[in-house]
Amino acid sequence: MANKIIVNSSMEETRVALMESGQLAELYIERKKDASLVGNVYKGKVVKILPGMQSAFVDIGLEKAAFLHVADVYSSLDYSVFGEDIEETIPHHLPIEDLLQEGEEVMVQVSKDPLGTKGARVTSYVTFPGRYLVLMPGVEHVGISRRISNEDERVRLKELVSSLKPQNVGLIIRTASEGCTEEELKKDIDFLMLLWDNIESKKDKSKPPHLLYSDIDLAFRSVRDLLGHEVSSLIIDSEDEFNNLKEFVNTYFPKLSNKIELYEGEEPIFSAYGIELEIPKTLGKRVWLKSGGYIVIDQTEALTSIDVNTGKFVGKASLEDTLFKTNLEAVREIAYQIRLRNLGGIIIIDFIDLELEENRKKLFTAFQEATEKDRVKSTVLEVSEFGLIQMTRKRVRESLGRVLCEPCSYCEGRGFIKSPITLCYEILRELRRIGPKVKNGKVMITANPLITDLLYEDEREILETIEKADGFKTIVKADKNFHQEYYEVVRL
Repeated sequence: MANKIIVNSSMEETRVALMESGQLAELYIERKKDASLVGNVYKGKVVKILPGMQSAFVDIGLEKAAFLHVADVYSSLDYSVFGEDIEETIPHHLPIEDLLQEGEEVMVQVSKDPLGTKGARVTSYVTFPGRYLVLMPGVEHVGISRRISNEDERVRLKELVSSLKPQNVGLIIRTASEGCTEEELKKDIDFLMLLWDNIESKKDKSKPPHLLYSDIDLAFRSVRDLLGHEVSSLIIDSEDEFNNLKEFVNTYFPKLSNKIELYEGEEPIFSAYGIELEIPKTLGKRVWLKSGGYIVIDQTEALTSIDVNTGKFVGKASLEDTLFKTNLEAVREIAYQIRLRNLGGIIIIDFIDLELEENRKKLFTAFQEATEKDRVKSTVLEVSEFGLIQMTRKRVRESLGRVLCEPCSYCEGRGFIKSPITLCYEILRELRRIGPKVKNGKVMITANPLITDLLYEDEREILETIEKADGFKTIVKADKNFHQEYYEVVRL
């Protein structure tokens, strides 16, 4: 079954789904009120230098100042060597205080959206992706995607792009350029150079903080970045957006024009392709495997942990064989879930322990192969002696779960709340503490009905014993508006 891109466009949001062999593989959501900033270029001002962190904060006009690390600082230094003027990039081992100063104006590009409590991350290495190439101003370099595996094609493209490359810019040859003609590549370069020239002219005239360039929206990015050779069509349900995409494609990528289709069915497009039913599944912690085993996905602020369990799967041969088969099945599902949920940062996968070193190596190789389809850069370490695989995956935007959900206001993001019996015992301990001080008096207990029901029924005998021991009476009042963990014990 051919791969497709399904686009649901509405006034409030755009949703893009990449379908591979009929299965949802990637999902992107961009809300009009909360559009991604990645790729945007700003003229900003350095507001603070932090030598201890080798970083700076840059005001780019957002609510929080953007974070700029020393490794992301690009600068040039003019000096004379043997009478020749040479421009050379400052090496990264220089401290940030030698590269930037407070109040200095800098041009930066957002490399990561604000995540949680953190502001946006920015870089002064500005890049502009086109359909076939990526432009890198100020860098004399021609690179090529590793995904282009044919050596003859790699040589052809590098020679062609090198001959077309303007001065003082670098170019990266994208995977989509495989098989491209000279005319197509030149058109992409002309478009990117026009974009860069426009930004440079704005930069000289504007005062910081100022937005110099805003990246294209999600529907257009899906054409630029996802609509490759292996994708047969992009189907969109908005006639206006369809016409805009057609005009964009006819202008810059005419070969793709016949791949853009308008959906005219009565059923909502995500429902028609079975996507709407799949989205809630991406939010669950537990994912079942066909064999009866399952994986558990826990996303925290610092990292994501994934645990593999045999569940109902008992196997037919030895224990080692059962565990190995469960792990192998989990490998494919884990790689799929990481990509679908857009999990990033540090990911720790706790596979079931295997005794044989040979099986551990096979497991690692299988996991590497399973992650090859992922377009996001990742680094995977070999299976540890505890059966763990550690990996990092580049995090540019929030995960799907963080986009669609927010921390539970009831448990405040912990994922757990105290049980009714635990809260009952807390109240009983409080009564014992204050009992001697309220002899012959009364105490009002106000709590959630779940708690008061327990006090009236299961714990009534203990409550009466405490009352008799210290000679006071209790009045228990249920209030459904009380949080389960909140209660009041007040002397009357």
